[in-house]
Amino acid sequence: MSGPLLVDRAEGVVTVTMNRPESLNSLDVALKEALRETFLELAGDPACRAVVLTGAGRAFCVGQDLREHIAALGGDAPLDTVEKHYNPLALALAELPKPVIAAVRGAAAGAGAGLAFLSDLRIGGPATSYLMAFARVGLAADTAVSWTLPRMVGSAKAAELLLLAEPVPAAEALRLGLLTKLVDDDEQVLPAAQELAARLAAGPTIAYGQIKRELSHGSTGTLADALDVELAAQTVAGRTADHRDSTHAFVNKQKPLFHGA
Repeated sequence: MSGPLLVDRAEGVVTVTMNRPESLNSLDVALKEALRETFLELAGDPACRAVVLTGAGRAFCVGQDLREHIAALGGDAPLDTVEKHYNPLALALAELPKPVIAAVRGAAAGAGAGLAFLSDLRIGGPATSYLMAFARVGLAADTAVSWTLPRMVGSAKAAELLLLAEPVPAAEALRLGLLTKLVDDDEQVLPAAQELAARLAAGPTIAYGQIKRELSHGSTGTLADALDVELAAQTVAGRTADHRDSTHAFVNKQKPLFHGA
């Protein structure tokens, strides 16, 4: 295997693998740029109906490559990677109009945890752990963690996790809602995520994209704002062949088939 990012396709499911196992898939510039470019491409790819995000080796992703980062510390803008890379990457992942499942095998720390939290669903195993590592190196949060984490666990718990920067093991992550499902064997994390992605890939993917849009607005604005977004989303979904055909199938007690159109 070569390159910082691997992309594999199987029947509508695209598996995106961060491929720097020697550094626990830490994020250097090449990997950050490859992730963003891939997510932007998949957003407009009709053959992609669901995405699995994972890491090669024994970790999901431990965040920023600090060895690369050290070289920037003597410059005028040591954290310009937030503006240049992390913010565009976070937006590309969050706005991907396809279901995204993170197969979180091993550690997900710092920006790596941020990528998992930006995914729609997260599968973990016994070795899975999260670490809000930012404060350990004198930094604030990035990669949308300040936005995703309070929405997932509440403001008080988010403050605890970010300020104390203590590891969150798999069972606690499941309890907090930071994992959707916890499997018994780390070797089954990726297959379980791909199985779930295949299930979603067979569903109404346009509707899924609109549901993601609704959820991104639902808890941040007013009721009127949410209703406006729902109106727009239902207008899009209601015009699809998937909606028309599945409604007829439901009425006729048949199994619906969805084509993403």
